[in-house]
Amino acid sequence: MPDVATYVDDTDWEIPEFEVLELAPKCHDAVLIIPVLNEGERIQSQLRVLASLDHPVDVVVADGGSTDGSLEPAFLTEVRVRALLTKTGQGRLSAQLRMAYAWALRQGYHGILTVDGNGKDGMEAVPLFLDKLAAGYDYVQGSRYLPSGGHKNTPLERTLANRLIHAPLLSLASGTRLTDTTNGYRAYSARYLLAPRVQPFRDVFVSYELLFYLSVRAGQLGFRVGEVPVTRRYPEMGKTPTKITGLSGKLKILRQTVLAALGSFKP
Repeated sequence: MPDVATYVDDTDWEIPEFEVLELAPKCHDAVLIIPVLNEGERIQSQLRVLASLDHPVDVVVADGGSTDGSLEPAFLTEVRVRALLTKTGQGRLSAQLRMAYAWALRQGYHGILTVDGNGKDGMEAVPLFLDKLAAGYDYVQGSRYLPSGGHKNTPLERTLANRLIHAPLLSLASGTRLTDTTNGYRAYSARYLLAPRVQPFRDVFVSYELLFYLSVRAGQLGFRVGEVPVTRRYPEMGKTPTKITGLSGKLKILRQTVLAALGSFKP
């Protein structure tokens, strides 16, 4: 096992400014972090499902600054969300994740799960991630392409980009076969995020870079990597729920992927 930090030394962490609204005490050793930005009914429905399933994990919403009224404290309390973290500083998704991961590690969580807040992912898979973490895995990737996984209405261009470019490129760079590296449904051990040769708390991670970097770095450093089957369903009609739009957005994702594969984000 690689050398890891035994305590949280956050002296050099670069974290965006954020506000914390704690709604409940810490109850579990693992936390499920859900990054959102104006997801409206999608995040509300997702949180209702999570509350009904009652998984042994604390739920935290990492908000990028929503203005749609979907995250009112009374509602979050009703669906048993432990805390709402609201980013007030600069940055996009990776900044939200740095904010949330830092808060979770300071709170003493041993396992950190993340899932998109747009309602596409099956919440029934949460125990699979928890089981992998309990078995000693450090990076667990959810994959819709495993035999027991599944996906529906996925845009063809996304399937092709993931299967033919993104996953093969990051698998090659990490030295570990990964099948669904664009998927934000994943889990990390605290020892991985705290390892001195990982250092995820840097301002270089702004957009999607942190997701791709953490996919690569675990295998490079010899951490235990695994996948679990998940389901992902896009709506049959209407606008695809995504923050990646237009050709320029897709080219930025490709650039960030290549940089992660080439080792540009190593500390």
